[in-house]
Amino acid sequence: MIDSSSQAFKKARRQYLKSTRNRDPNIDKDWTPFRAAEKHFKARYPPPDLTKVLDLATLDESRASEVTAGIWAGKSDAVETHTFTTGSGSKGYTFPRLPGLILLPAFLCPEEQRNLIKWSLTEHARQPNETNLDVHYLLPAEGIWNAYLRDRNTLVYPRPIETDAEYLKQESGPRQLINNVSADTSNFELMNNVAKPPLPPSSNIRPATCSYLLPRLRWANIGWFYHWGTKQYDFSKGKIPVHDTIRKVCKGAVRSVDWQDIFASDTSDWGSHGPDWMDWHESYESDAGIVNFYQTKDTLMAHVDRSEVCATSPLVSISLGNAAIFLIGGITRDTEPIPILLRSGDVVIMSGPACRRAYHGVPRILENTLPPHLAEADGVDDPTWAVFKSYMETTRININARQVFPKDFDPGLPQ
Repeated sequence: MIDSSSQAFKKARRQYLKSTRNRDPNIDKDWTPFRAAEKHFKARYPPPDLTKVLDLATLDESRASEVTAGIWAGKSDAVETHTFTTGSGSKGYTFPRLPGLILLPAFLCPEEQRNLIKWSLTEHARQPNETNLDVHYLLPAEGIWNAYLRDRNTLVYPRPIETDAEYLKQESGPRQLINNVSADTSNFELMNNVAKPPLPPSSNIRPATCSYLLPRLRWANIGWFYHWGTKQYDFSKGKIPVHDTIRKVCKGAVRSVDWQDIFASDTSDWGSHGPDWMDWHESYESDAGIVNFYQTKDTLMAHVDRSEVCATSPLVSISLGNAAIFLIGGITRDTEPIPILLRSGDVVIMSGPACRRAYHGVPRILENTLPPHLAEADGVDDPTWAVFKSYMETTRININARQVFPKDFDPGLPQ
């Protein structure tokens, strides 16, 4: 239950009343179903109703303490699903409304979750992997987390603006959304030749401490470099090999699914190369992705992944830390999205032509939902866990990886 006597609740109520005092009562008439769902789950007041949100942890007795530890819970029957048995004998779930969407609840055990959290912060969010902070700051080579552990008051200095550099031109005023064209084998060469100048560093930031910057860490790149200014991959920078830590988890998730059961009767248009699911157990190889670091007030608005040349192979998404509401709809925002409550250790696979190019987003990180096995330092056979536990109290980490090119397609790029 939501504590209506808490200061947070009272503050949210005041802000709601203030923001809606002069609002047009018909403002929501023009919202698409996806936008309406985003607004519903983002609301701090009144708190969102989760009775129509799928929460499969409520079926698992071993996760009862995880569900009851927080104030948020959905329903196990809120969305139609079909159950299947994975290669390891655990349960997986498919969604008749969206072929290719797979949910593997509690795919990772508590120890695996802790190891991935530590890997994300200590080993991955550092050079040579780019982060959102690198655009504006000269980060230590050891990464912001390791520098923070060494001395949280260490100053990090702004990245200087190079007078002779050709930066990406950015229009003044509100940030413009980029509606990039879907990549495929026919337009790859053209898209690869699009100029991808670096984003300009901010001209008005000051030196900042590691303790100030750490909660502002939002993402760290995996594999092929992504150019946020054009929403295309910048293959000219080469590719950093995907770490075995992530590679093994992703391949394990893909191999746990019997794709014959998922797609044997599928009649979707798989493109000129035809279906490729028959080979995924052997051919799937993640070579790009991102580690997202969400704080509890962060959101990820509705978007479509259009940058991969292969629009069908699995995207594997791993949830760690606080729970979140995940929305996934159709090829337009006019499709009402499926709402899923994702908890730490859950893995989602988006695969096939209908699912890989579907709109999806994360409108809400659910505060105070860190599971007991991450929230308790005592009883964990790791003397270093306490500092990670403290960071994760307000954090959700999402690791997602995908395969950029289809099988047998040679992009002619240096590996």
